[in-house]
Amino acid sequence: MIGLPLAIAGLHKTYPGNAHPVFDGFSLEVAPGSLCAVMGVSGVGKTTLLNCIAGLDHWESGEIRVDGAPVPEGAEARALYRRRHVGLAFQQPHLLPEFTVRENLRMPLVIDGSPGASAEAWIGQLMATVGLGDLGERLPAQLSGGQAARAGLARALVRRPALWLLDEPTGNLDPATAEEVFGFLLRLHAELRPTTLLVTHNPDLAARCERNVRLG
Repeated sequence: MIGLPLAIAGLHKTYPGNAHPVFDGFSLEVAPGSLCAVMGVSGVGKTTLLNCIAGLDHWESGEIRVDGAPVPEGAEARALYRRRHVGLAFQQPHLLPEFTVRENLRMPLVIDGSPGASAEAWIGQLMATVGLGDLGERLPAQLSGGQAARAGLARALVRRPALWLLDEPTGNLDPATAEEVFGFLLRLHAELRPTTLLVTHNPDLAARCERNVRLG
């Protein structure tokens, strides 16, 4: 298991110009290696929560801790924290269009300075796990929506992060493709056991997670 415990305590967050806070003393504990669905109406703060955990957004007070250590302050420290601990996937997979699927998965490891034979083997294993074993040399424009979503999920895990933060990764897919991608998501989570927060509007998918948290 690669997941670490996540603890949020007394989180207060208000966007400039807004009269009402997004979070007013929000607290949450997520056990290491668990799969937690985050639900709620649009605008209630689901994406903001993931951004705070990832150190992409700031908050006024309260704390977020991973394995007992607080999310650090400062741009450089937070960038290093994300590289070490966080994997992100979104509705749009944001694959680099000029690079192949394999190259997109390799890029986070190149940035870390850790490519090599073992890394290539790991990339191949990830692609096989999500059903892209024969598509590594394709460009993103040559992928279906479901294939691109699967590539995005695999890329988010290529560093073996402790936290897997997924913001509606199946939200733009038709129901059948969303079900297929979610099946691969469950398989990846079961094999690696990162601590996972999944933002979704789909109650059927949320019901298959180990825990549900509703905001708002």
